[in-house]
Amino acid sequence: MINTKQTDSTIVVEPMTVHTGAEIKGIDLREPLTAAEIADITAALLKWKVLFFRNQPLNHAQHVQLARQFGEPTPAHVVFGGDDTYPEIYSIAKFRAANSKRGTASIRPWTGWHTDITAAINPPAASILRGETVPPYGGDTQWTNLVAAYHALSPAMRAFADTLRAVHRYDAPTGAAAAKEYDETLKGGTFAAEHPLVRVHPETGERVLYVSPSFLKSLSDVTLQESHHLIQMLWEHIVRPEFTVRFRWTADCVAFWDNRSTAHLAPRDIFDSDFDRQFYRVTLNGDIPVGVDGRPSTVIEGDPIEPVPVSLTNKKPSESNV
Repeated sequence: MINTKQTDSTIVVEPMTVHTGAEIKGIDLREPLTAAEIADITAALLKWKVLFFRNQPLNHAQHVQLARQFGEPTPAHVVFGGDDTYPEIYSIAKFRAANSKRGTASIRPWTGWHTDITAAINPPAASILRGETVPPYGGDTQWTNLVAAYHALSPAMRAFADTLRAVHRYDAPTGAAAAKEYDETLKGGTFAAEHPLVRVHPETGERVLYVSPSFLKSLSDVTLQESHHLIQMLWEHIVRPEFTVRFRWTADCVAFWDNRSTAHLAPRDIFDSDFDRQFYRVTLNGDIPVGVDGRPSTVIEGDPIEPVPVSLTNKKPSESNV
C-alpha cells in the first residue's frame, strides 16, 4: 500500500498497475471535499490517469456536487441528451436511449475503445462514472494510458507523430442504419475537428498520443494509404496490455478518469448475459487541445461544448436520485 498524500488529507492511494489506475481510500464522496482532499485527488488523477473509489452510494445530486468540485460539468451528452431533471447526468444503461426535445429513442450499444467526444473542438477534460446496478460478473471496463503509449514509441516515430494533425469526426447514424425516431432525435448531431496527433497536457505538460479509435478518421498531410496504415498501427499500439488497467465493478463504485490522457473500453460481454447494468456519468468541460508546436485544434463542424450553468444545478432537489 502506498500513501501518496501531499497535504493533511486522509486519503490513501493504492496503485493498481505500473502505468495506469489507482484505488483511492479514506474518503466519503457524498460529503463536500476539503481543499486538501481535492488537491490530493487531483494529483493522483494526473499521475495515474484513472481513479477508483469503492462503497460510494451517491445519488444524482451528490454526483453532480462531486463533479463541480473538480470543474464545470457539461450537458449529459451533446448528441444523445440526458436526464430531464439533472442536465449533467448521462444514463449508461444496458440498453440506452437518446433523449431530446423531440422525444426518446432506443439506440445501439456503445462502441469499442475511445476517448469521450474527441470529435468536438473542446473534448471533455474528465469523466466521473458510478455504478448503481452492477452485474455479479462481467461488465468490466478498461482504460489505457496514452502518455505511456506515446513514450513507448521509437524516438523516430515520436518525432514524426509530433508533427501530425488528425481529423476526428462523429456522425449520428441515419437512414437505413437507424430507426426513423432515432434519426429525427439526432439530427444535427455531427461534430468534427482537426486535433494534433500528439497533444500537450494542459496541466502536466506531458505529451499524449491523442488517438481515439472511434472518432479518429484520418491523418492530415499524408496520403490516404499512409493514413490508413498509420492509424491501424497506432490503434493496436495504444491498447498494449502494459498500458492498461481493467476494473471489476461492484455496486456503488466510482471511476474518475482524465479524458485528455486516456482511452477506455466499455464492456460488450454484458449483452451476452441476462444481467442488468445501470451506470451514470458526469463529464467535465475541457479545453481546446494544443500540439507540440503550440498550434491549437481547429473546428471543422459543430459548436464547442458549453458547461451547464450552476444555476440549473442549484434548482435541483438534493435528496432525490430520479
